[in-house]
Amino acid sequence: MREATVPDAETGAARRELSAPPRLTISKGLITIGCATVLLFVVSALVASSSVSPTALRGMLPIAAVLAVAGLGQMLVIQQGGIDLSVAGTISMTVVVVTHIPDGDNGMLLPAILVAVLFALGAGVLNGVLTGVLSLNPIIATLGTNALLYGADLGLSGGRPRITTELLASITGRTTAGIPNAVFFAVGALVVVTVLLRRTVAGRRFEAIGAGPRATRAVGLRVRGHRTWAYVWAQLLYCLAGVMLAGITAQPSAFEGDSFLLISVAVVVLGGTSLLGGRGYPLATVVAAVFLQQLVQFVVALGVSTAVQTIVQAVALAIGVSLYTVNWAALWSRRLSLRGMATTT
Repeated sequence: MREATVPDAETGAARRELSAPPRLTISKGLITIGCATVLLFVVSALVASSSVSPTALRGMLPIAAVLAVAGLGQMLVIQQGGIDLSVAGTISMTVVVVTHIPDGDNGMLLPAILVAVLFALGAGVLNGVLTGVLSLNPIIATLGTNALLYGADLGLSGGRPRITTELLASITGRTTAGIPNAVFFAVGALVVVTVLLRRTVAGRRFEAIGAGPRATRAVGLRVRGHRTWAYVWAQLLYCLAGVMLAGITAQPSAFEGDSFLLISVAVVVLGGTSLLGGRGYPLATVVAAVFLQQLVQFVVALGVSTAVQTIVQAVALAIGVSLYTVNWAALWSRRLSLRGMATTT
């Protein structure tokens, strides 16, 4: 009888979460990453002012926007307790499709984007079936999908780059009122994801499933279906990131997505979303993308090597994981109690 009360309590909590109206709250992750971003820009201005010049910011913000969109997709998957390592393959495949199929012809851009969307939908469904229906390990499943995407990528491109179309460059690669157009795409993606998660019943169900799949299954929600759709929506966001990147880069390579594999996870973690699933923080994820890209630009301005830049990204990810997964208060309290015991003895 005692054990039976645990699922009952979880089920009751799940019902209350689903029926509760949306709340406007400022997350710990947003406060942390927001303060860190402000501090980083201040330090950058004092130590390496070239990294915050108007020219530098116009170069940094478009890539940060691409990272933000990819991070939002990764966040949806991580909310369901998964991880998507096919983000690199999808971005690279999208870049190849929207540059090689048009081959400079503006009239072929829209059909090429539609083909890229079909590839993304196929990858999302495959990931969702492998992880949500067949219950395969998400790391193994998405790595397999990533390999398939790169196979198609190389088959179409032969590993050779193509110049992006003038139309796509004007849409995502130019500026409007001094602001890179890619930033507007990132803001649009942020608004859509936030509204869907916070202002719809489906979004609240999605977050509740990630936080407590057993309880929400008891309520009657389709856990596997929501997990499958998480990968599909994530792939569409990766596709958007790839289209943006293809317009930003004049002659993108067939492996443009490689650099977004680690950092797409890093921005989600730095934004405060738990790797175990649950509530996601879209705004904090976008701010984390700006923080991480500016951090890279700051390190570059200091004249360090590419290897050090990768290490900096890895360290930022490790710090993010430790901030939100380690109970520092409990560790500090335990240390004080042990010190007190040692003093008394």
